[in-house]
Amino acid sequence: MTVPPLDNQPLWPLAVYFTAIVVIIAGLLGLSFVLGQRHRERATGEPYESGIVSTGSAQVRFDIKFFLVAVIFLVFDLEAAFLYAWAVAVREAGWAGYAEVLVFVGVLAAALAYLWRLGVLDWGKKQTRTPLTRIIQDTEDTE
Repeated sequence: MTVPPLDNQPLWPLAVYFTAIVVIIAGLLGLSFVLGQRHRERATGEPYESGIVSTGSAQVRFDIKFFLVAVIFLVFDLEAAFLYAWAVAVREAGWAGYAEVLVFVGVLAAALAYLWRLGVLDWGKKQTRTPLTRIIQDTEDTE
């Protein structure tokens, strides 16, 4: 079976396909607009929070630590996906693939050690005295 080159293939089936998709989407949107329910009650525009009346602003400020943990989780979660893909192809990769995975895990371990040393993973109570206030208090104690 021979496959014709891409230069000689007609493009009209692709154009018909895209046109059909646009017509179907426009038709569904039009039908939902015409046949959809319309509510004009007073409570329709109010936010619904599982039956609890919302109070205050919806723009609550979160500590940056939550975002840092989310980003760190994504980085180390993707590591598991790469290691799983390597484990599937471990026989085909051979010793060269094994060395590459060791380097990959080494870089991730170094990143984890760096984050640990920075204190990103420590959510305990922080020391209230900064090094500068400690120096000032130590000089006052000696006088």
